[in-house]
Amino acid sequence: MINKIVDSMAEAVAGLQDGAAIMISGFGDAGAPAELIEAVIAQGATDLTIISNNAGAGEVGIAALMKAKRVRKVICSFPRQNGSHHFEARYRAGEVELELVPQGNLACRIEAAGAGLGAVYTPTGYGTLLAEGKETREIDGRHYVLEYPIHADFALVKARAADRWGNLVYRKVARNFGPIMARAARTTVVQVAEIVELGALDPETIVTPGIFVNRVVLSSAPATA
Repeated sequence: MINKIVDSMAEAVAGLQDGAAIMISGFGDAGAPAELIEAVIAQGATDLTIISNNAGAGEVGIAALMKAKRVRKVICSFPRQNGSHHFEARYRAGEVELELVPQGNLACRIEAAGAGLGAVYTPTGYGTLLAEGKETREIDGRHYVLEYPIHADFALVKARAADRWGNLVYRKVARNFGPIMARAARTTVVQVAEIVELGALDPETIVTPGIFVNRVVLSSAPATA
């Protein structure tokens, strides 16, 4: 019987090793798997590469990973925002590396990894510092930059509900990066607000099929969060 539900956050992140690349869903707080990130901190893995929309703000989530000095590199679109003091302090001290990727390119490169593509051409970044040292090509009169897929060892994703097969539905804009990240990692771990019986999810509403999910864990947060 297929059952991807695990009993605890600690079990959900088991096997995460030092030096791992981790994709973390979310746009700000929306769709951010805060409890899974706390489990990573408790688990102790360090020297991590974080792939996310941002580099964390405040004192929780990715910012807490920064504060704990577990991060070696960040691949993101918005490293600086209100409250990103932990990232800024570590970056200015030379303790963390930053790869800045325009948000559309970030999504495109993650999608390329999930689709098994070798690389993609994108016009975003052409003629800027972000394209320095990269292959470029003119196609139909327009200039493009060659960008490579972004893969990860783990994807930490937040969804609204799942069944035991790992089929997922999301809550409104909390959907953001979760679906593409789930397809681009070797191990996809999902925290959900609700676990439902098999067959309870309308197939037309399932965004991420269970084939892309390895583990599901129930969040302690309310189902509306």
